Amino acid sequence: MTRVVVDPGVLVSALISPTGTAAQLYLKWLGGAFELVVSPHLLRELDKVLHRPKLTTTPDQVERYVEVFRRSAVMEPDAPQPWPTVTRDPKDDYLVALAHAVGVDAIISGDGDLISLSELVPPVIRPADFLAMIQKGR
Repeated sequence: MTRVVVDPGVLVSALISPTGTAAQLYLKWLGGAFELVVSPHLLRELDKVLHRPKLTTTPDQVERYVEVFRRSAVMEPDAPQPWPTVTRDPKDDYLVALAHAVGVDAIISGDGDLISLSELVPPVIRPADFLAMIQKGR
């Protein structure tokens, strides 16, 4: 089964735009189409972003949503620090470090700082492209 790390930005999009591509990925994951790997740092970032005042999520919604990942995703420890500097935005380096540490097949992200890493292994795949891949059964 394909194992991936999903950028918290994609997970945020899944919650706030329930008919979008990210939400479709979320539903595919819940349906068992791929394995989602998370870490404590990733879940803290997701929680922090979802609590931003500009979002319309309630604390209860955030708690329930993050709990789904705690219970159903594959929890791995954070990659050892310091994380190597790989991206233009050092705040994204932990995702690359996690992906390397746990040996996933891909990082799913719409973040330009990650997508620009065309030679990265595992590769960074845009959500729409990954959705197309899993819908084709690859």
